[in-house]
Amino acid sequence: MTITEQKTRDDGALRLSDSVPDAENAALEAVRKFLDTVDGVFPDVSVDGPRRKIIDSAFKMAEQLVGASNQLARRVVTVTEEALDDYQKRGSSAKK
Repeated sequence: MTITEQKTRDDGALRLSDSVPDAENAALEAVRKFLDTVDGVFPDVSVDGPRRKIIDSAFKMAEQLVGASNQLARRVVTVTEEALDDYQKRGSSAKK
C-alpha cells in the first residue's frame, strides 16, 4: 500500500468515526425536544408516573438508535478495509 492510499484510507475512516458523535448529538437533541414536548403535555404527578415512563422509553430508544448507528459505522469501515485489501491484493497479483 502506498503512503497516499494509506492516507486516503485513514482519512475516510476518520471522517466516518467523526460522524458518530454528530449522530449521537443529534439523537440526544431529538430526545431533549421530545422531553420538552412531554413536559408541556403531561403533569409531573410522581416519580413513577406516566411522564417518567415516557422519558425513560425515549432515552432507551435514543440509546438503541445511537448503538445501531455506531454498529453501522464500524461495519462500513470493516467492509471498506476488506474491499480495499482485496483490491490491493488483486493489483499486486496482476503485476507479477
